[in-house]
Parts: sequence; structure tokens; C-alpha cells
Amino acid sequence: MKAGVFKAKEQVEVMEKELPLKKSNEALIKVACAGICGTDMMIYTGLHPRAECSLIMGHEFSGRVQEIDGSHVIKEGDRVSVNPLISCGECYACERGMHHICHHLQYLGIDKNGGFAEYVTVPVNNLHLLDADISDEEGAMIEPLAVAVHSLRKSSMRFGDVVLILGAGPIGMLIAMLARKAGAAKVIISDVSDFRLSVAKDQGFYTVNAKTTDAVNKAKEFTQGIGADVVFEAAGNQSTAHQMIEAIKPQGEILVVSVYKTSPQVNLAQMHFREISLKTTRCFSNDDFKKAIHLIKNKEIKADNIISHKLSILNFEEGFQLMKNADTSLKILFHT
Repeated sequence: MKAGVFKAKEQVEVMEKELPLKKSNEALIKVACAGICGTDMMIYTGLHPRAECSLIMGHEFSGRVQEIDGSHVIKEGDRVSVNPLISCGECYACERGMHHICHHLQYLGIDKNGGFAEYVTVPVNNLHLLDADISDEEGAMIEPLAVAVHSLRKSSMRFGDVVLILGAGPIGMLIAMLARKAGAAKVIISDVSDFRLSVAKDQGFYTVNAKTTDAVNKAKEFTQGIGADVVFEAAGNQSTAHQMIEAIKPQGEILVVSVYKTSPQVNLAQMHFREISLKTTRCFSNDDFKKAIHLIKNKEIKADNIISHKLSILNFEEGFQLMKNADTSLKILFHT
């Protein structure tokens, strides 16, 4: 089979690989579509702490069941989206149903070979059936949408709130869509990429170009100087770590969704004086994944609206080169 392989820092290559051997309780999946995530870019740039060279990346993907043993609801030939989380089932978190924050959590495409290949083996319990009215591209968007679903569900956002999203990447965009659906009175998205902000504007969101306009002042303009009710930090840099505190109202709520590559400085004194709540999120639960499927199936969220490029897996290196430039890319998908 052909597979996109992480060779070394900023080196990826399409290679010929042997088909993976299916183990007990696994299915062999013929991959249809797989998306590049920010985590894949961390691996690509050599910044991910666990991913090793010769890895087949890719944890956002859909496909068709090629082989499956035993009696299961999902059968050979079924189209599926894949939950890439693999938990131990035995740690403190797993015993209490918090499998997504398992102490030994592993990811397909990070700790094990993933979906940037023609075929991949997947634990049967990680498969989710796709209806005929969900496209392969939408199936690959379920995983990032599940991240956004989890973020909204962890928040205390209420109908009529003003929501500020720092970062117009795929996750920030999907959070914006969900916040609007949940009844936010105003959704503001801040970023430095003209291209990504143009996509956000086309989707009907109020945009702030952080290169020329102060996102904090804009959030306060809409709230008579009070500040946003909820801030979702989805950019992961020092400037947004400052902005998330400055832009929030007294007793407001901040959700840090992004994964910081280096530890930011955070003004705890400002948070203390205004009793600001700070929450963090990590990936998603299995229930969040199911809700993401429901939202896409019922056309309540059009996640494919943020796809900027669709490439063949043969253009694997080109996809990563494109993804390096936020001024021309948003979500890039590979077809196998």
C-alpha cells in the first residue's frame, strides 16, 4: 500500500508499505479520506513529545471496512469514521468513565500508525457507522468537530452570550459554528491570517484581524466595556494567553482548547481580582464523537465548509507545505 510517512523533522514522504496485519478485535479499514491536524504539524516540525520517525500519521479519517472478524454491528463493506483514542481502561480516569483523559492515552496516527495510508488497522470499538448521506470528507471532519463539541459542552456558555474565539483555525471555526447554534448573541473570531478570517466572515462571524485591530477592545465594544462572557483560546501562543484574560468579563469563563508548545506566562493576579474561571479541554469523549456524527448527519453543522484543499495521498508532501502557510490553507484533506 501507499502511505504518507514522517521521516524526520519537516520531512515526509509517500512510501510503499506492507498492509498492516489485523489483530484480534481489530478491523482492516480502506481509508477514504484523512485530514491534517495541528497535532500532525507538531509532529512534522519535530515538536511532538511522543511521535517517532517512520510513523504513519493521521488521526482524522473515514473509510470502509475491508476485513472484520466475529459478530459485530459493523460489517465488511460498511463506511465508518474512526475515533482515534485508545485508552487503557484501568487507570483512575478510565475507571470513572473519563477515557479521553486516560493516564496512558494513545492516539492512532501519533503513538500507532494512522490514516495517512491506503489501509489501517483499527480497534473494532473505535469504529462509528456512517450513513449514506454523510460524505467521506464529512466523515473525516467528525474527529475535529468532536473536539469542538467537547469544548462547548465543558463551557458554561448561555443563550445570548458574547463569545470571543482567539484563533480561526479549524477548531476555532468549528467552535464558532457550535456557539452560534447554541444561541450566542455575538461570535467574534480573532486571527492574524487574512485568508482564514475571510472564511470566517463568509460563514457569518464577526472577524478581528489581530495584526491591525485589538481583539480585546472589540470584545469590550460589543459589551459596553464589560468584556466577553466566554473566551475560547484556540491559537496557543503568548499573545492570546494575555488576550484571553484581558478580554473576559468579571466572573467570566475562559476555555483553553489549544495545546501550547511552550508554557505561556499567565497573569493570575488579573484572574484573581475579577474571579475569572479557567478551564482546559483535552480531545473528546466517545459521546462527543457520536454527537458530532449526529450534527453532520442532520446538516446542523456544515463542517466541510472549512475544507480549503483536497489532495491525493500521492501529494502528501505538498499538503504539508501548504499547511505551513495559514494565509492560504485551513483544513487539508487527502484522498487515498
